[in-house]
Amino acid sequence: MLSKNKIKYIRSLELKKKRKEEQVFVAEGHKLVGDLLGYFPCKLLIATSNWLKINHPVTANEIIEVTQEELSRASLQKTPQEVLAVFVQPSYDLNPEVIKSSLCLALDDVQDPGNLGTIIRLADWFGIEHIFCSAGTADVYNPKTVQATMGALARVKVHYCSLPQLIESLADIPVYGTFLSGNIIYAESLSAHGLIVMGNEGKGVSPEVEKLINKKLYIPNYPQERETSESLNVAIATAVVCSEFRRRLLP
Repeated sequence: MLSKNKIKYIRSLELKKKRKEEQVFVAEGHKLVGDLLGYFPCKLLIATSNWLKINHPVTANEIIEVTQEELSRASLQKTPQEVLAVFVQPSYDLNPEVIKSSLCLALDDVQDPGNLGTIIRLADWFGIEHIFCSAGTADVYNPKTVQATMGALARVKVHYCSLPQLIESLADIPVYGTFLSGNIIYAESLSAHGLIVMGNEGKGVSPEVEKLINKKLYIPNYPQERETSESLNVAIATAVVCSEFRRRLLP
């Protein structure tokens, strides 16, 4: 039986303040919960008898068997699946040294939780293991962000920090950013390591961060003389940029 207090607790985790206090986050659905189990300690798992039977054994501090109707009352999703889990937020060391030996992303005030989740999923696809976010970037543990990652949170470490301070500590490491005034990405030399900065959906990269970027790139539209959309969605732009960086490493 799922108590009213448990339902109230789960639904309270929609709020960033509550997630921060409890140091937990919510994940829902077969694939997402399945991907995260084993990577993060599970504080609470509620699931139907069918899910528990198929996925036995499951390790969690507390497991509650529920009906689909009970799950619907606790779920943060419009169409809940058979399982919901509350995981403990991981704690990662912030080590800028990884940028010297691998390709990393930096997000400068990306606001939309869905965009953030999609970018984390893209990073996972392209083998990028670290994302550095400004304080103004959406919360990685927002339920919409978590769902959009499709389990990539298990493999991509997300850090929040001052981007100007981070970039200033990198010395001669290449720092890339996308701008309408940049050099066409397909004609530029690209490094196998460094930092790629992606900006806010409406304002782009902030002036404070822009002045620290030493490699400005531009994703050209086609054909260039044709009237087109003003810009690309930040998640789509991230996919284009990461794909081009990784293409250069192919034999």
